[in-house]
Amino acid sequence: MRFHIMTLFPEIFHSYMNESIMKRAVEKETIEVFVYNIREFSNNKHKKVDDYPFGGGAGMLMTPQPIYDTYKHIIETHNIKNSRVIYLTPKGEVHNQEIATSMSKEEDIILLCGHYEGIDQRIIDLIVTDEISIGDYVLTGGELPALILIDSISRLIPGVLNQNESFEEESFKDNLLEYPHYTRPREFMNLEVPEVLLSGNHKKIEEWRKEESLKVTKERRPDLYKKACK
Repeated sequence: MRFHIMTLFPEIFHSYMNESIMKRAVEKETIEVFVYNIREFSNNKHKKVDDYPFGGGAGMLMTPQPIYDTYKHIIETHNIKNSRVIYLTPKGEVHNQEIATSMSKEEDIILLCGHYEGIDQRIIDLIVTDEISIGDYVLTGGELPALILIDSISRLIPGVLNQNESFEEESFKDNLLEYPHYTRPREFMNLEVPEVLLSGNHKKIEEWRKEESLKVTKERRPDLYKKACK
């Protein structure tokens, strides 16, 4: 999969993609990440990318020309015929595991990181296919949400994680939150590992894990619990 990121702050991505699992995935060429500085595509002699909104109001808006020309450069350079273009915005659909799974099947994903008070609506009308939010709060830009999408999507791509089991039994599978995990020592601060996990009885362990998943989901996410019990 190829991720194409349109941003005013490319260094944010260079730093994150050079660490841990993401770094290994890039080195193995399981994923490719291309970062484009929108400012470099501005026709303004001062490389200006924002302006005052028509009708007045606080703040500045990102102007359409640099964004559109960045997009044209991406699709022409990589010969992209069809790609989802995701604009990270609080107004979008809230990101979840189902969306991440759907996007993990794409060949190319273009991510547009807004800044200031947002972007000119005409860019959304012309090129954006998906508007995605990471929650009901506002950030200073779309870079952190874009990183969250890249991470959540990449780990679902075969070969990114070391074992398929690493994500097959995680939270949100079958609308359930994940069961508790334990490792050595068997006792810590007078708290012991549940006896069933030491029994070697895989059937009982599986049953315990399912019960715990149901329990924690009912307590913390009753909305998911209702879906899981249908």
